[in-house]
Amino acid sequence: MGFIDLFLESLPLLLQGLSLTLELAAVSLAIAMVIGIVAALMGMSKVPLFRAINRIFVLIIRGTPLLVQAYFIYFGVTGVLGIRMSAFTAGVIALSLNAGGYMSEIFRGGIQAVDPGQREAARSLGLSASQTTWRIIIPQAIRICIPSVVNQWCITIKDTSIICVIGLAELTRAGQTIIARNYRAFEMWIMVGALYLLVIYLLTVLSRIVERKVSLD
Repeated sequence: MGFIDLFLESLPLLLQGLSLTLELAAVSLAIAMVIGIVAALMGMSKVPLFRAINRIFVLIIRGTPLLVQAYFIYFGVTGVLGIRMSAFTAGVIALSLNAGGYMSEIFRGGIQAVDPGQREAARSLGLSASQTTWRIIIPQAIRICIPSVVNQWCITIKDTSIICVIGLAELTRAGQTIIARNYRAFEMWIMVGALYLLVIYLLTVLSRIVERKVSLD
């Protein structure tokens, strides 16, 4: 069987795995954005407890591998609490917390990069502290953070491949399944890698378009 025939035969299963990969990444990144912003604000809070929680959270996320985090959530937490959790749910939790930990530092840097005069001007117009933060500071910080956030998105999309270790049939697991059938590892990993590369390329192009549009506004 030639490469083209192998590709056409494997394409349905690969696309099914890619679909699950994109779904996993989309849900995880949406949650991670919220976690990142909230964690960043906690890290900059005047409340010592909030700052301590942020430091511990970031330390754990950045100090342990995603593989360990996924195993801990899927096998450790479920075993201790005696609950059943799907591989998809465990994958979303692991990826969300992992990406959220890194995004919190990205957003913290973005918030600190906003001109302090913006906050003072907003307060002089009668906006409360929370209104100033969410209507003035956060939107500007997100604009500043776009390149770094997109980079983290790319990393998280590639990190979905790690979640195959808990049995989720995403793109990498689909490739492994096909290889187990035909033993064509060289060709299959080229196909899997090409699909990841295509997704990351399209995301990069989209981010550049958004970045240019934002800079013109």
